[in-house]
Amino acid sequence: MADQPSGQTTDKPLLAVLRGERRDPPPVWMMRQAGRYLPEYRALRAEKGGFLDMVYDPAAAAEITLQPLRRFPLDAAILFSDILIVPHALGQELSFVAGEGPRLKPPLSGAEMTAFQAAPERLESIYETVRQVKAQLAPQTTFLGFAGSPWTVATYMVAGEGSREQAEARTLAYMDPGKFAAIITAIEDATVTYLVGQADAGVDAVQLFDSWSGSLAPSEFERWVIAPTARIVAKLRALRPELTIIGFPKGAGGKLPAYARETGVHALGLDETVDPVWAHANLPANMPVQGNLDPLALMAGGEALEQAVRRVLSALEERPHVFNLGHGIGQFTPIEHVEQMFRLLGKAA
Repeated sequence: MADQPSGQTTDKPLLAVLRGERRDPPPVWMMRQAGRYLPEYRALRAEKGGFLDMVYDPAAAAEITLQPLRRFPLDAAILFSDILIVPHALGQELSFVAGEGPRLKPPLSGAEMTAFQAAPERLESIYETVRQVKAQLAPQTTFLGFAGSPWTVATYMVAGEGSREQAEARTLAYMDPGKFAAIITAIEDATVTYLVGQADAGVDAVQLFDSWSGSLAPSEFERWVIAPTARIVAKLRALRPELTIIGFPKGAGGKLPAYARETGVHALGLDETVDPVWAHANLPANMPVQGNLDPLALMAGGEALEQAVRRVLSALEERPHVFNLGHGIGQFTPIEHVEQMFRLLGKAA
């Protein structure tokens, strides 16, 4: 795609909102918008094979990143990748088991970081994906990169897989805080490197996913969610001041205001359990927020979807707001319900 003439900039509505403007209607993207609910994604996955094969194939990952933008009037593309690329680059072996999810070996519940042989070259194909997407992206479309936040990534590295209560990581953090802090530090350093690489390759903004932050007690949340995130944000702001950062601490609930104040993120993602009226009243004034339609309301469609969309829009109408889901779009969400959502937002699908 041709560059803009010298001295001319293109308006990117979603990026403008993340930086503090208000737009009406609000710009839109959807978490997991590139994925299994799209028949074209399922067809490509059947052709390419495993999930990691696609993540590490820049042409395939770029195609998947762009697929939803061909269907819907989205204001952002989000990189097709996975939060577990960072432990893979740190040297932990990664695989995805069909129907069961990720596996990381050896799990750090019984191993040390010194057992790993770092493999930073695994990040290079992700940067190439970013470059390929950037070359094909419309100038007004914001390009989002992402990484997992240290706490969430650590829960997988310690247990070797996903777990509902994150008991292995939480126990290790209590029993051996020194070892756990070393794991967090390694993830922090790798994450900064990874996100700087994404920025240099072409993303406009990044999201830090802390999908399991809701499992922690308040003091542990301060130690393992807020503090590591604040260090990452501070380093990114020093290294790449132009990079916009969204924090998404899923399940944080009443701890959201402290997260917003203390981490330094530019914008805050709200999951579907957060009352947006409460969020508007309790978060820092004029801080941009993102969310928070329940993905199951989108799956239901019809009147339930209409009411849910209106509630979110009404609650956040006085604040810079990026319309999004409270978490990822479900695999079995009907395409026509996504189209209905865009019509409700005043955007023709």
